[in-house]
Amino acid sequence: MHKKEAMSSLIHHLKSEGRSAGDAKRLLNGGKVYVHGVPTSDGGQNIDPKDVKIILNAPKIVPGRDLFILHKDKHVAVVCKPAGMLSVPAGKAGGHKNVLGLSRALLGAAYPVHRLDEQTSGLMLIARTISAQNHLKAQLEKHSVERRYFALVQGKPKQSEWSVENRLVRNRGDGLRGSRPKGWDDPGKDAKTHFRNLGDIGRGCFLIEAQLETGRTHQVRIHLSEDRLPILGDPLYSPFRVARVAERLCLHAYVIGYKCPESNKTKRFEIPMADDMARLQRHMDTVIESRFSPKKKGPFKGRKNKKKKR
Repeated sequence: MHKKEAMSSLIHHLKSEGRSAGDAKRLLNGGKVYVHGVPTSDGGQNIDPKDVKIILNAPKIVPGRDLFILHKDKHVAVVCKPAGMLSVPAGKAGGHKNVLGLSRALLGAAYPVHRLDEQTSGLMLIARTISAQNHLKAQLEKHSVERRYFALVQGKPKQSEWSVENRLVRNRGDGLRGSRPKGWDDPGKDAKTHFRNLGDIGRGCFLIEAQLETGRTHQVRIHLSEDRLPILGDPLYSPFRVARVAERLCLHAYVIGYKCPESNKTKRFEIPMADDMARLQRHMDTVIESRFSPKKKGPFKGRKNKKKKR
């Protein structure tokens, strides 16, 4: 009986405890259901009941839309950024509708440490004091902060594990950031990412783990796309047929590890994949089929692996 329950969906588990379908959905949509310590609205995910907590007095939030504070102490906060939210203020659109602004509203003092792209979801560090900010930034410069991402890509990796190390420039010749072409005037900046193939998710798409050693702008997106593994939903570095598979960039920062500015002890946090990416992964076949043009029926082929001449 326990094994059967462990393999059930979250919504089934909630209903098995005597809740109606409506009550279960209200709990999920109100951010009252936590899996592995993070609020979720994804009732279709398979869960182990011991990983589920229902916190009725938790602040009402909409999972996947609102900022969530996973951890806070007097020096550092670890927050979960939803896709579509800016990390820091940008021009007139700043205000409080960004991670830094919301963190200040919720925590008081808050100082930036690093950024995630607007369409990337997942874990971010927020310093609560200037000294903590300096301490964390020094760790980033030494590449001692652990940062791991989930990425959903089109294409089969050639290896189970591999690394990419090169120099990235602001303009590789097509107006986009990318690897420095030979003879380029811009020296670029060192960039290194370690990758691991986590498995086939169907329709020629795979789940990849990316571990950052450096943290350049668009680093993971560039390294994967130039390795012929474009990320689903990426409007900049993926071909149109790959970009249109997902409604947003399928990149999620799921691990952050750092040394506490006060004790120097390592702290590490890990969260599940974002709800929307998890749903896409489960229903890849259905999603791919639904986004085909009626005039273009057939298997999802993605782009051809043609090498660019530089």
